Amino acid sequence: MSYILSLETATKTCSVALHRDQQLLALQEFHLDKSHSSLLHSLIRDMLQYCELHKDQLSAIAISMGPGSYTGLRIGTSTAKGLCFALDIPLIAVNTLEAMAWGLQKFNIHKALLCPMLDARRMEVYCQIRNYNGDEVMPTTPLVMAEDSFDVYLEKEKMWFFGDGSAKCRAMLEAHSQQAIFVDNIQPSAAWIGDLAWKKYQAAHFEDVAYFEPFYLKEFRATKPKEK
Repeated sequence: MSYILSLETATKTCSVALHRDQQLLALQEFHLDKSHSSLLHSLIRDMLQYCELHKDQLSAIAISMGPGSYTGLRIGTSTAKGLCFALDIPLIAVNTLEAMAWGLQKFNIHKALLCPMLDARRMEVYCQIRNYNGDEVMPTTPLVMAEDSFDVYLEKEKMWFFGDGSAKCRAMLEAHSQQAIFVDNIQPSAAWIGDLAWKKYQAAHFEDVAYFEPFYLKEFRATKPKEK
């Protein structure tokens, strides 16, 4: 019997889940911007207490590896690494967008392509495309939205767009209103991270705790505040 604690901090969502093998035991999440540093550790503590489980009983820690918020990813990664070092258990990393697609896959009865999107700066999004079997059609990509960004796919089949970046392309894809379907209010969840982490745990697909870095996708750019 394996217990996997999963953390999702790639966006404004602060989410923690506990799985026993493939079964979700508990899930706590808040959709509050900049809440990770103040909530993450208390969510973990409260969840373990609720499930009457001690940290020493955990088998692995799973982390949403990105892409996403630089700050959120750093907080989640440092927390996961600390637990792995202290408990001497493996670290599992799951692509944030892949987990989002997994979350909607069971509802995809029309076999549409799934395109999870996370908001980047200006008209840019982080996205990937997966088919109804979960196979990768387009790898995780930083994409500046344009009206023809998805023409090659929409000319052939339906696509579901979801995540906090999808609003940027809704108006641009009006010409494909029959093919482009927008699913609102979909946020990343640690529950989906845990689902995919179980498969990696079985395959012993672990990260090097000392050297693991989040999947930022793009280099961090610091900006100076405007002078008053």
